[in-house]
Amino acid sequence: MPRRLLIVTHAPSPNTRALAEAAERGARHPEIEGVEVVVKAPLDTGPDDVRACDAILLGTTENLGYMAGLTKDFFDRCYYPVLEDKQGLPCALYVRAGHDGTGTRRAVEGIVTGLRWRWAQEPLILRGEWQAGFADQVEELAMAMAAGLEAGIL
Repeated sequence: MPRRLLIVTHAPSPNTRALAEAAERGARHPEIEGVEVVVKAPLDTGPDDVRACDAILLGTTENLGYMAGLTKDFFDRCYYPVLEDKQGLPCALYVRAGHDGTGTRRAVEGIVTGLRWRWAQEPLILRGEWQAGFADQVEELAMAMAAGLEAGIL
């Protein structure tokens, strides 16, 4: 039975959609065969989606020094329903930050700590003006998550 990577990404602009597509592309790398990839927007993701996954990759924008409201809504709806079931869930985060991303990172880290999820790697903060290399970084992050799942190290 394949392991499942859930990618929950807020992508309200062409640039953030490019990041979401890069995450999906990385997770679906042709050499990674034992991982099912599910990509959803925060508003379309519920507790059952989290319960059904073996790892989660979160993508959000920085909004007013905090995570996107829809990302916060995802956590609000899923936190208590998955709290007991998904402790230790491997997770990763990327933040598209127009400024420094510190507040966004801190907020998500606080929620992840409460959920007792386990960081697969340090959050990826894509700071400042848009750079084409941001998509490559997100693609690599998603590929590493999927490869780790397939190898059984996550």
